[in-house]
Amino acid sequence: MEIKPAAMVIPKDTSHLEQGKYGPVFPRTPACYGFTIIAKVKPGRADVMREYGNTLAKALEADPYLLAPLKLHYLRWVLFDDDTRFMYQGIFDTDFDKYTEDAVALFTRSGVNTAFENLEGFPADWKTNPEAFIRFVREHQCPSFIEYGEYPYVTADEIKKALKIKNALSEMLDQLQ
Repeated sequence: MEIKPAAMVIPKDTSHLEQGKYGPVFPRTPACYGFTIIAKVKPGRADVMREYGNTLAKALEADPYLLAPLKLHYLRWVLFDDDTRFMYQGIFDTDFDKYTEDAVALFTRSGVNTAFENLEGFPADWKTNPEAFIRFVREHQCPSFIEYGEYPYVTADEIKKALKIKNALSEMLDQLQ
């Protein structure tokens, strides 16, 4: 099986895309599904944002599978412009609507809050009003115009399975020596 890198251009006009529950359904690209959010940080909240990173890291130490329902490849939280603006990037295997609905349910159930609470315009009632959460995300989303995948369309589960097989084969070969 040859794994051939691929790229996909995403058109600026999304009016032709299938409409999902909350707006256009962006296509699965070689990098899988994902989004980028850029928003203003509430004045004086940058340190709280950074502390959120510690809180989430500790929660993941206690339960490494806390975020597993989101079918993630990776997440990235970035403060920039002297900590006045924030960028969040997520790459995952479900479509946008499912990801955001699952994120609201997961964070509500786990008791872990979201860094987004420190952003201007983020709804205070997001845990009981998922539509407001999703509207905020869509309003602050900056869609890609091209996405690239070195191993295109491969899910996180497929990658984990391949690594398990590789490790099992390595262990088996070590025992044969």
